[in-house]
Amino acid sequence: MVKEREDLFSKEAALKNQAKRELANGLEKPSLDKLRLQCFSRGATGILGLARAFRVMDDDGSKTLNLEEFKKGINGLGLDFNESDTEDLFKSFDTDESGTINMTEFLMKLRPPMGTCRLNIIEKAFNKLDTNADGQVTIDDLKHIYSVQDHPKYLSGELTEADILTGFLKNFEAGAPNPDGIITKEEFINYYATISASIDNDAYFDLVVRRAYKL
Repeated sequence: MVKEREDLFSKEAALKNQAKRELANGLEKPSLDKLRLQCFSRGATGILGLARAFRVMDDDGSKTLNLEEFKKGINGLGLDFNESDTEDLFKSFDTDESGTINMTEFLMKLRPPMGTCRLNIIEKAFNKLDTNADGQVTIDDLKHIYSVQDHPKYLSGELTEADILTGFLKNFEAGAPNPDGIITKEEFINYYATISASIDNDAYFDLVVRRAYKL
């Protein structure tokens, strides 16, 4: 299991390096491809971080963004994306010229495509974590399925149960603005979409997720 985890990290590192090389090769790229590469260069939390930035700005829960909010989300993550590219990308999604775009639709097109089998195993993992079936995972959900009693740092008194479970949630919040200890289903899928892009073989991806969540 340790070997598989190390292999997963090396695949993610390779994806990050490949994205950086493609960004630096001087070739013209469509704005959406360029933004995807920028996110890949951040690793598994790149697209997730952008999704969380958008969620923070969606005060009314409408799942729509205007141009200023869209710019703020991209700039807030420090992505190397100029204003012209940002405006072109926004206009390409604002097909009805209403001045707003659908946040979910945008993120679905930004994240790399995944086959049904990969989406299914990701959803099974999320559903196992989401013990009260409210569409989000919190520390309270984790308390129902994870026992920390055998964790070395819990046994030594170095960490509490809350410390360990919060640490798990932070894997999904690295680099994200305003971490809140909540993982939505969409965010969980966005995280694993980048992991998926680093693994060519469907069976291996399935194995990684099943072993990670004991499915």
